[in-house]
Amino acid sequence: MIGFCLAGRFSSQARIGSVGVFTFMRTIYHNKIGHRYHPGTFYDLRTSSLRKSWATRRVTLQTGEAALTVCEAEVEGLKQEAPEAPVGVEKQAMSGDGAFVHLVGGEWVEVKTLAIGEVTRNRRGEVCTQHLSYFSRLSDATRFEEAALLETHRRGLERATEVCAVQDGAEWLQGLTDSHRADAVRILDFAHASEYINDFGQAVQTAGGRLPARWFQGVLHRLKHQGPTGVLRHLGCLAARYPSPLMQEKLTYLQKRETHMQYPTYQEAGWPIGSGSVESATKLVVEARLKGAGMRWERHNVNPMLVLRNAVCNREWKQTWEASLVQRQALHTQLRQNKSHQRLESAFWFLVIWGVWLHRLSHPPVAVATAPTAEVLQRHQTARPGSGYSWRKPFLRRPPAFPVATEEVCAKK
Repeated sequence: MIGFCLAGRFSSQARIGSVGVFTFMRTIYHNKIGHRYHPGTFYDLRTSSLRKSWATRRVTLQTGEAALTVCEAEVEGLKQEAPEAPVGVEKQAMSGDGAFVHLVGGEWVEVKTLAIGEVTRNRRGEVCTQHLSYFSRLSDATRFEEAALLETHRRGLERATEVCAVQDGAEWLQGLTDSHRADAVRILDFAHASEYINDFGQAVQTAGGRLPARWFQGVLHRLKHQGPTGVLRHLGCLAARYPSPLMQEKLTYLQKRETHMQYPTYQEAGWPIGSGSVESATKLVVEARLKGAGMRWERHNVNPMLVLRNAVCNREWKQTWEASLVQRQALHTQLRQNKSHQRLESAFWFLVIWGVWLHRLSHPPVAVATAPTAEVLQRHQTARPGSGYSWRKPFLRRPPAFPVATEEVCAKK
């Protein structure tokens, strides 16, 4: 009955990946992690699924954090033990790209994504990339290279016979390729090179030059079927005729990556020349979930959500859920043990303090008499009265009417 009511009221965003509401809420209700949830929680969730879905969001975050912990532990194990990678397909392609996510406070940060797939040909004989898997993290380039070892090892990238890296010219992408497959065939994304050539042509027109109507299409056709040598020579002539800092910048960028633009050779070898797989991956994995209208994310919540998105898109939700559940149960057990240890320690010191206090009450301190020394006895000896001391002391002595000197009184007596 509860599952039926929830299934109709939960929105698509309240679900986690491919797990339905029945399975998800049953997990919350029966697992040890969710034993503290009161049955009234389900009633609150039925009243307003979006406003009262704090339980779903809480479990989502906990599951993502646990899955992220498991992934980090597996990466450390791979770095220390260095086991042999499983056998994968012989011909693979890897591509990397980034997408920006809006954080709380107005900051935009780049989420890096790695896509790995199998290079094959479709029925029409066209080169394509199939069986794609994705890995996304919010981190710097060095940490991303280390964390991506988990996905490259799972796909058997290091044991593949041939590997190509189709991506743009970002420096961190070259480091990523060097880290996981230094001998990969590096290909500059054809669409990325086209953007630089287009910007170059617009700079020529801005400087006063005239280009044919189909100049851009002709240059791209020549680049794709004849290679970059003639294209770069032509662009160099235009840059010398119409000097401009922008044209020189675009030309330098393309000249630096001339070895990565041998597109006729790549097509003959059966390699893709476009990075559409990773472009679609950034939209599917990152932007579809983390760049909704009005969304702002805390930095520490981005990676847990990305782990779950990778699990859904890689069709590994069941394995990720089970591993995160074991991690959550272990963490819960550890927390309970820590709290129990703290309670025992507090009780021990409480008993110690009370025992000391009771001992002091039942055994009051007793003053110990010490033998007086000769010096003390000599100091407290009774002084001997002088010759003028009067032993007759009346009970009431009337004061004298006039002052009399002491020596005179003693003489009269």
